[in-house]
Amino acid sequence: MADDDEHVTPEEAEEPWTEPDEGRSGLRDPARAARSLGAMALSFEALALLLAIVPMRMILDDSTVAVVAILILVVGCVALAGMARRDWVWPAGAVLQVAVIACWSIHWALGVAGIVFGLVWAYCWYVKVALGKPPKR
Repeated sequence: MADDDEHVTPEEAEEPWTEPDEGRSGLRDPARAARSLGAMALSFEALALLLAIVPMRMILDDSTVAVVAILILVVGCVALAGMARRDWVWPAGAVLQVAVIACWSIHWALGVAGIVFGLVWAYCWYVKVALGKPPKR
């Protein structure tokens, strides 16, 4: 049920839908949407890295280096996700992706995960840039 202040008159209901203002993406807050997307991507990456600890302990003879590296990367992901409002988070996230790819030397699966999440991060950055531009007509 709609509140009294949300009541739509029959005349308003029959009006045609209008495009959003020129120069806006149609989202109420495009910058916030981009920040949220980046924070979610980093959060999923942190979760995926945490889930990689057990297989690394089973696969590697000496898994201490792998576990420490993964935990450092998880802390980095969570810290960057928490500071998503800062402008420097986007390039710092790219550096973090390079660090995950560099873990290829520990085990190739970590490098593959780094490539996958690097591509996800690149797409998130692309969406951020696209949301900052006015829509094309």
